[in-house]
Amino acid sequence: MKQLLLELFTWWNGQTMGTRFFTWRKGEYVGADEFGNKYYRERGGKKRWVIYNGLAEASTIPPGWHGWMHHRVDVAPVDETYHAKSWQAPHQQNRTGTPLAYRPQGSILTENKRPEVTGDYDAWTPGQ
Repeated sequence: MKQLLLELFTWWNGQTMGTRFFTWRKGEYVGADEFGNKYYRERGGKKRWVIYNGLAEASTIPPGWHGWMHHRVDVAPVDETYHAKSWQAPHQQNRTGTPLAYRPQGSILTENKRPEVTGDYDAWTPGQ
């Protein structure tokens, strides 16, 4: 019951009922990646889509599947032996907006305390 309600009212969590119906009617399963995302293409068409495992976050698509999704390559990574280049870093999810986001020194969101103001700065005022 919970899964049904999630599919009816949330588009950011897996798939919606519309996506489920379209996938059942016209979709052809292509494969899955190491994150559990499932990839489909339209039978006899050019449409390609992904059903995310969990939240719909585009940064969870690995490089090999990204190329296939955006029609840069015609062969899906499951149909060939895709290997990352030696200069490519391992895939990392986008952490913006999460507790793991980068917070530089001086950010108001950092856990470190900001240094006290020393008073050695004179603010500019017009007419000086």
